[in-house]
Amino acid sequence: MTEKQMAAGTAVPRLVLAAPQSGSGKTTVAAALMRLLRERGLRVAPFKAGPDYIDPGHHRAAAGRPSRNLDGWMLPHDTVRALFRRATTGERAADVAVVEGMMGLFDGRTGGGEEGSTAELAKLLRAPVVLVLDGGAMARTAAAIVQGIHNFDPDLPLAGVILNRMGGERHYEMCREAIQPLGVPVLGWLPMDPALAVPERHLGLLLAGEYTMDFSRLAEQAAKTLDVDGLLAIARTARPLPDAHDPLPPPVSQRRAVIGVARDAAFDFYYEDNLDLLRDLGAELRFFSPLDDPAPPEGAGALYLGGGYPELHAERLFVNLPMRRAIRAFADSGRPVYAECGGLMYLSEMLIDQAGTRHRMVGLVPATSAMRTRVTLGYREAEALVDSPIAAAGDVVRGHEFHYSVLESGPDPSAYRRLGGTETEGFVTGPRANVLASYIHVHFAANATVAERFVARAAEGSTL
Repeated sequence: MTEKQMAAGTAVPRLVLAAPQSGSGKTTVAAALMRLLRERGLRVAPFKAGPDYIDPGHHRAAAGRPSRNLDGWMLPHDTVRALFRRATTGERAADVAVVEGMMGLFDGRTGGGEEGSTAELAKLLRAPVVLVLDGGAMARTAAAIVQGIHNFDPDLPLAGVILNRMGGERHYEMCREAIQPLGVPVLGWLPMDPALAVPERHLGLLLAGEYTMDFSRLAEQAAKTLDVDGLLAIARTARPLPDAHDPLPPPVSQRRAVIGVARDAAFDFYYEDNLDLLRDLGAELRFFSPLDDPAPPEGAGALYLGGGYPELHAERLFVNLPMRRAIRAFADSGRPVYAECGGLMYLSEMLIDQAGTRHRMVGLVPATSAMRTRVTLGYREAEALVDSPIAAAGDVVRGHEFHYSVLESGPDPSAYRRLGGTETEGFVTGPRANVLASYIHVHFAANATVAERFVARAAEGSTL
């Protein structure tokens, strides 16, 4: 990246859409704003705060370009800024960036600090914050919430408020009248309309490809009731980012490897920056479907099986015996296979779905995965116990877990040891310790040697 491009990235207009709590409608408002700005002819760079895998898919559908995760705990702060610059300059140049926050504005890794929170990310990006407030069951109380958030952190004043789930124009005016004396601009509203909301299920929102969202209707509504010019004006107040060295490896021009990446309705949870880093290091990514294709891509020297909803498609995964056999043969050949969460479930011997039905899977991991009603989630920092396709023994990775399945059987996991404790996690198997399967979604940018090692291992077996 040239100095000129780096400098341009510091001045990209940007704003953060935050909320007092989860479920306030941030994704709907973010998608509406992204699509409306896109329809105005602007190049919109979408981002998601935190380790979410679902919201970025809706951003991608609304903005017409990939959305990337930025996380102040998983990633060094210079890396957060570097990823932002890379996603808004050069071939990915943007006219405006819209960052959707996670959870409540100040909610992070712990209750005692801002680490990993939307507030921390807004400070790192020097981006103004606009609050999305669900005012569907309140009027004047909206002002109390706005005042509390506005005053909570003197280093992060609110730049504006959008009122969501309003009962109509009169309801909006009541809330706006209450907030106006606080000096925080009210920048419009969206109505209480189920047709404009994204449906939910056990891991959060439905994936973008699982239902038809009428983005044109959403943008049409936003054009009527959101102050888009006011939001753009706020985005342009973002202060330049501090000059900093890009800690990530520079892109290479030579194609070194081919990596098959599973991507379909069952497997669609990837950090976009993981894929970008693999490409930057010389990997050609060839996408394939474990649901529908008979085998991984020709010429692939490695496979990457991300997370998703294999439990919802377990019967189709079971029926596609040619693919399951092909993946086993791929691993038996000694070529690397890396699987995260849903990918781990697919590589297990058996998957038990929500109804209790047992489905035979690939069988590379000596365990059975079973769906439960209790969620396991949280940030993870772990040390590699043995060499694997992405890490050497002793390497430290950072990532996140979010799943409702558990492993019912199998030997003690051997891939990682959680730092700060003795708990182990993940499996390393195969004739060359070439299969790594874990519940942790590792962010490659937290330790770029992960991506470098994976591409190098893939190069050994790739056909270019």
